[in-house]
Amino acid sequence: MEKERAIRKEAALSDYDVRMVVLSTDDLEESIRFYTETLGMALKFRDGAHFAAIDGGSVTIALATAVDHPLPGQVAVGIKTADVDAAAQAVDENGGGIVKQPYNDAHERRAVVYDNKGNGLVFYTPLAK
Repeated sequence: MEKERAIRKEAALSDYDVRMVVLSTDDLEESIRFYTETLGMALKFRDGAHFAAIDGGSVTIALATAVDHPLPGQVAVGIKTADVDAAAQAVDENGGGIVKQPYNDAHERRAVVYDNKGNGLVFYTPLAK
């Protein structure tokens, strides 16, 4: 019984991969400059005047204005998962809350949720091309 529980727990943990920390900015250009010039980090890509990805090594630092931030003014953790809908449902059924139900945007399927202590999470998976 304990072995089965450990295997299920290990499988469940492997379904989630923290890949991004989403930070708020009211001036994307200034934020990009700070991370690239002050800290020497590389700009991975930019989406107009509202989103940029900075290479933080194993985790991407996402800079987002209110236009593209899932929870403007807050820090959110981006978690890649194969099943966004199941992840959102699990959070909702276990003391967390759904801010934005699972939906498709231009690049990925995502859901915005709060954990059981009010911390912002974004579950996402790339859309098939």
